[in-house]
Amino acid sequence: MAKVELKVYGELIRTITREAIATLTPGQPFKARELTQHISMQIILQAVFGLQPGERAQRLGQLLAQRLDLASGPLGSALLFFPLLRKDYGAWSPGHSLNVLSEQIDALIFGEISDRRASPNGDRSDILSLLLAARDGDGQGLSDQELRDELITLLVAGHETTATAIAWSLYWVHRQPEIQARLRAELQAERQTLDSDDPVALTRLPYLNAVCNETLRIYPVAMLTFPRRVEQPITLQSHDLSPGTVIVGSIYLLHHRPDLYPNPDQFRPERFLERQYGPFEFMPFGSGARRCVGAALAMYEMTIVLATLLQDCELELASDAPVLPQRRSVTLSMKGGVDMVYRGRRSVPELVEV
Repeated sequence: MAKVELKVYGELIRTITREAIATLTPGQPFKARELTQHISMQIILQAVFGLQPGERAQRLGQLLAQRLDLASGPLGSALLFFPLLRKDYGAWSPGHSLNVLSEQIDALIFGEISDRRASPNGDRSDILSLLLAARDGDGQGLSDQELRDELITLLVAGHETTATAIAWSLYWVHRQPEIQARLRAELQAERQTLDSDDPVALTRLPYLNAVCNETLRIYPVAMLTFPRRVEQPITLQSHDLSPGTVIVGSIYLLHHRPDLYPNPDQFRPERFLERQYGPFEFMPFGSGARRCVGAALAMYEMTIVLATLLQDCELELASDAPVLPQRRSVTLSMKGGVDMVYRGRRSVPELVEV
């Protein structure tokens, strides 16, 4: 993405986060994961789909949330691994509900694509607009179906996963005061620079990035890689694998190897300042040719949302009880969603040119 587009996305992410903060009531508890899911959905609708708040955006957001909830629960795992359950056997069947939701979502998405083709606007910077303008070497653009598939991929890759990661980061930062103090000091120092109004500058802060990386290490939202099937005989780590064997990489186990991450159950962001990890040592978004297409946007969103929440408001955990990870379909989420309390807005220190 061009620098100007990054800044536009960054300002949009920060604005959406601040609008979400404005809905909180001082002294009232809330679920961190519900807040971050709302923020993430709005980012998807506005930055990816290019939808401004309105009837279509509201309806699409509701349907997408229902579709993701259906896919993320225990039923979602069954639908994923047992294709027969995805068939429509009538109004009572999960496959019917899935198909109805998918048809309603597609109708809204194709309607938006049609409207945008009819009234092109070269000044727009949302991802749908960029995809509409894209051409291959022969001058051909993407079909409506290809556009729909790209948008759905970005939604699935970037909504619930990113929201969960941000909620985990809020938990860890507020559970360990020394980490919060160091991170706030870095953010406050950034405010004193001439680039303090540029959200892109936040993504370059070393300790902020270390906190985000450690969040993705200790409880990676994607626990496993996609399955690979062996096509030719091969030996991996002294294991002989024959054709037809299906192998799945465990990102969770990799991220808890004590030889790579001493005291792996300890949340310690400093490890990412002390060592540069390779792409097959730290891989929260997978690695190789099938690395998550939404990885860059997810990290961009995570750093800006977390920084904005810490800069703009006072939060605290509602309980000292540890929050435990919980499987949610094929992803690793959190049990209870992290109960927090909003204490109010933080005073913004006067900016000083240095």
